[in-house]
Amino acid sequence: MAEAEARTRGSVAVPPKGNFSWMVWAALLALGIPAVWMLRGRVQTEAAATHTSQVKSVLHLETFVLNLADPDERAYLRVGIDLGLTTDLQANERSGNPPIALLRDTILGVLALAKPQDLVTPQGKTRLKDDLLRALRERAPALGVEEVYFTEFLVQR
Repeated sequence: MAEAEARTRGSVAVPPKGNFSWMVWAALLALGIPAVWMLRGRVQTEAAATHTSQVKSVLHLETFVLNLADPDERAYLRVGIDLGLTTDLQANERSGNPPIALLRDTILGVLALAKPQDLVTPQGKTRLKDDLLRALRERAPALGVEEVYFTEFLVQR
């Protein structure tokens, strides 16, 4: 009875110490998780808004399969590539088809220089995309290659 009176001071009931800390943590979690979720969504939306893509059309290329440059062992690469273009392919149909042979030759030239150990890391794939983008912009500037998308990627040793 003395314990019940100690917990009640006037008309306000004071919860026991163990339950009070549990309730504080529960309240913090109940308020904190939605706040973090909303903030995360806002940051992603702002990042997407700042990265405006100039891609107007996507050109699908047939899958590439080739031997990789590795003197110690045999290694093969199978990669699917789509190109994001700043030109609209449907609007430019009357001006002719894109130079597929030139694009494939350029891509094969860059892929043939790749080392298998580099291609299995995320940094190596990013570097390969950058190399492909640079080479395609040099050899086919009129096409307006803006992005390189890997649709499949397999390195076999």
